[in-house]
Amino acid sequence: MKRMSFLTLVFAILSLIFFLGLVFLRTPFSPYPLMSYQDALDLLTPFILIPIYWLMFKYASGKPTSLAEELAFLAVAVFWILGHGMHLAANSINNLAGKLASSREIDILGTNIYALTYFYDERLSHYLWHVGILGMIGLLVYREWRSPAGTQTVWWATLVAGVIYGFTYFCIFLEGQTVLLGLPFALIITLVTLLWGQKRMTKLPLLAFFFVSCLLATILFIGWGLYWGGFPEFSEVGLI
Repeated sequence: MKRMSFLTLVFAILSLIFFLGLVFLRTPFSPYPLMSYQDALDLLTPFILIPIYWLMFKYASGKPTSLAEELAFLAVAVFWILGHGMHLAANSINNLAGKLASSREIDILGTNIYALTYFYDERLSHYLWHVGILGMIGLLVYREWRSPAGTQTVWWATLVAGVIYGFTYFCIFLEGQTVLLGLPFALIITLVTLLWGQKRMTKLPLLAFFFVSCLLATILFIGWGLYWGGFPEFSEVGLI
């Protein structure tokens, strides 16, 4: 069966849309203008992506999921959902505070209220969410590696999906200020695959997908770091 490769392609496209595409929808949400369309649509993110993670998790192996594996999935999903929800709310308040300050209606940017919101938005939520993202990748690769489903890798779909998700991965960890998590993990997946999984990728579509993604992300991280002499966010260098 070849569905896993196409499932990773769907996952990569939806990740690009919900992680990056929604950023361009920061216009007031008509039913409740204090929110933006980004905020409203981002409510759908876990409802759409977590079930896809589950499908990849379920079909990654030829064996039924064990209780331990299911508990591991739930634990990682908790980090993912908790971080995402915290980020959605805090980022929405953060954006509103910035708009109110720029329009001179009220300026709370120098207050402890804003400092706490910023901490939830740019620090705690990012680490919780991104630990969940990396945990999902590790769990999926482990389950497939341990007991392959015998699924054939469709390379054109895997390459397209890997490029899309590799770029998305790079962007979210760079803008999320969590490169210290994202870069080492991407490098580990890349090296482990090259050393021990290179010949197995034709039968391990998830490994192939995450290898392409992590290889591209690693290259982008290194290139960005060398060019800027560090890892500034896109917003810090005027790109968004």
